[in-house]
Amino acid sequence: MAIWKDPAPASKPEPARFDPPTHLPDLAAQSAPVRAVETPARESVIAADLSIEGKIEGAGHVRIAGKFKGDIKVQGNLTIDQGAKVSGSVTAGKVTLAGELDGNITSAQHVELLASGALNGDIKAGSLTVAAGSRIRGHVECGWEKDAKAAKPEPGAAA
Repeated sequence: MAIWKDPAPASKPEPARFDPPTHLPDLAAQSAPVRAVETPARESVIAADLSIEGKIEGAGHVRIAGKFKGDIKVQGNLTIDQGAKVSGSVTAGKVTLAGELDGNITSAQHVELLASGALNGDIKAGSLTVAAGSRIRGHVECGWEKDAKAAKPEPGAAA
């Protein structure tokens, strides 16, 4: 007679099962990198009590409320506030003129002259809006970019 009892052969125990917790976020769904929210271009401001001489270049928006002497080349919008004075050539996506500009707008998609705006120079733009009461002295070319591209023959094309 045995002093101990042999256990009865039991069925194989099931392997332990792992269930992921339900309160944690699903990391598999977040395998793609998360992009930061795109912020709109920021606006740089030259305040009303400032006078600056130099050159402005960049991709953002620029607002001038004071005095600036020099060339401006921005990919964003340029706003010249009422009471502001700018001397120099301007290249921008959109130009809004409520102050004074003594110089040429050499390239812009759209130019808007507000009632208080004054321009002494030439404009070359895709489109132009002129408010009653604004002043302009110079040569204006608007809307010709599309026609000029259509009139040019493509390289290698037979005439």
